[in-house]
Amino acid sequence: MTAGRSTASFGQPGAAPLLTLACDRATATVRLVHAGSIGSQVPLGVTTTSGSFPLMSDVPAADTGQIATTIPARAKVLDAMAFSRGRFVVEVAGLAPSYVPAWPEVSRVVEDCR
Repeated sequence: MTAGRSTASFGQPGAAPLLTLACDRATATVRLVHAGSIGSQVPLGVTTTSGSFPLMSDVPAADTGQIATTIPARAKVLDAMAFSRGRFVVEVAGLAPSYVPAWPEVSRVVEDCR
């Protein structure tokens, strides 16, 4: 739990997370946040062992060093991330792909939101 939200963060120890998933129960959404800066909306995608899921980033409010998208808690992409048999990949236009382990924390965040 971080700030009252079920959260899973991935990155190098001692550094800011590269990728974070956080449940917002009030809106029944999962916020996927990737490190990086953008000036406007950009395409991003998630690829798992069961398929590819194109998404679009939210409009950035300011240069926060984060690229975020809000995903409905029942979206198929979240199930695919939780049940991937290996890593899943998050790709943001203009950045190197981020390979994320399919750890139980992803499932916990998704289930906490449902």
